Amino acid sequence: MGVQSFEKVIGTEAELRSVLGWPSERAVRKAITSLDIHCRNFISKSPFLLLSTADAAGKADVSPKGDRPGFVMVLDDHTLLIPDRPGNRRADSLTNILQNPHAGLLFLVPGKGETLRVNGTARIVRDEGLLARMEVDGKAPTLAIAVDVEQAYIHCAKAMIRSSLWKPGTWSAPEDLPSIAQVLMDHARLTDCTVEEVEESVKLAYEKALY
Repeated sequence: MGVQSFEKVIGTEAELRSVLGWPSERAVRKAITSLDIHCRNFISKSPFLLLSTADAAGKADVSPKGDRPGFVMVLDDHTLLIPDRPGNRRADSLTNILQNPHAGLLFLVPGKGETLRVNGTARIVRDEGLLARMEVDGKAPTLAIAVDVEQAYIHCAKAMIRSSLWKPGTWSAPEDLPSIAQVLMDHARLTDCTVEEVEESVKLAYEKALY
């Protein structure tokens, strides 16, 4: 696989700052080291977050996590708990955490332009009492990701404004993209099943294996 070449690549922070300049004092001071009332309120309203991790070699991964609003528990001012709901058992985030505990979270609230960024270190936990508190439809997660918060701050809405993310009138039609079944067939080079069979397995997973 070839690597694209570029004529002008920034290689130092000095070069970067010569182009961008420095953040304002307000932008620097907005980062806090614990979860205050505003962070807690945002998290309680959020049904969706993105979890960023990396392995020991620095190879990065971003994984979506979603559930009913407030699915992430705030245990105290410095600790979050994210339920690990059933998935495809690749466990990319979990294996990364075992190698490299540093994690970044981005919380979203539908219709809200601003997001909440949280950075810290993560652990995989199995405390039965805590897992039971995250039960949905009679099913508790088998694992949870505890995040020890080191930094938290609200991110401005510019990206949401530019993307018109929350404006349905600007969205592409879902049918403009191939189905996940077709993508799986192509990416995994499946030859022992049909698209229809893959579609049915995906449908069953969505209907019966959410918790």
